[in-house]
Amino acid sequence: MVAVDDGSRDGSGALLAAHARRDPRLRVLATAARGLVPALNLALCEARAPLVARMDADDLAHRERLETQAARLSADPRLSILGCRVRLIGTPGLPNSGMRRYLRWQNSLLDHPSIARDLFVESPFVHPSVMMRREECLGLGGYREFDGPEDYDLWLRAHARGLRFAKLAEPLLRWRDSPRRLTRSCRRYTPERFRALKLEALERGPLAGRPGVVIWGCGPIGKGWARALLARGHRVLAFVEVAPRRLGQVVHGARVVRPSEPPRGPLHLSAVAGAGARRRIRAAARRLGVADGRDLFAVA
Repeated sequence: MVAVDDGSRDGSGALLAAHARRDPRLRVLATAARGLVPALNLALCEARAPLVARMDADDLAHRERLETQAARLSADPRLSILGCRVRLIGTPGLPNSGMRRYLRWQNSLLDHPSIARDLFVESPFVHPSVMMRREECLGLGGYREFDGPEDYDLWLRAHARGLRFAKLAEPLLRWRDSPRRLTRSCRRYTPERFRALKLEALERGPLAGRPGVVIWGCGPIGKGWARALLARGHRVLAFVEVAPRRLGQVVHGARVVRPSEPPRGPLHLSAVAGAGARRRIRAAARRLGVADGRDLFAVA
């Protein structure tokens, strides 16, 4: 175990040092307070094993989590990043309905095709549920320090490099939700920062060389994506909607059309919230010859 004491002031350093004196398998790396990403990269570089697993201080792992994940990675050498299903624990009374919806979605994605298909919807892994191959993570450059979510950025870069994902069906982590967690309190994890990161990844890949974008969905998600695309110089060629009252309207300079009417050459974005709506959009796009994962990507 590599424990990074990132300038703590709550007695953690002394507690770790006491345990390390009794158990040489625990190595404590004490640094000035530099932040999460430098601490992650330090632990990654100092680790000696071929597999690494992330763990936050306040979460609870099943006692067989590491053994189970290591066995799966050993059995499938093609697999690079392995998560697991997660259960939520938290502060009584804390509003977390959105977090529970997120977990239902992430717990439904178990194999590489399903994870890759929904990769631009949200981060498909709960970071402290993941075990991965250390050399491949280092080959990606480790974690990137920037004004955005460092874990989701790593998954996007891993996918672009062709690494394969999976998730164990067993719920091997209890993930703690609290008012102080970075997801709730740090601007690096706002929806706007996630969308900017998704857009940058799309620009490096499927959006490159396209004449513009067709957005399926004219609600808040679709309009937010239209504004972000226009701000970066992309053309929004049409919105696709089924609601008759919206057909023929012009939104952010683009006409709202029926599912049978959008052009085929641009990149298509399914910009809706629900899994059911995404399934219907994929089916309609397939009838037009718009291939999911090549011409069409689900976003949120």
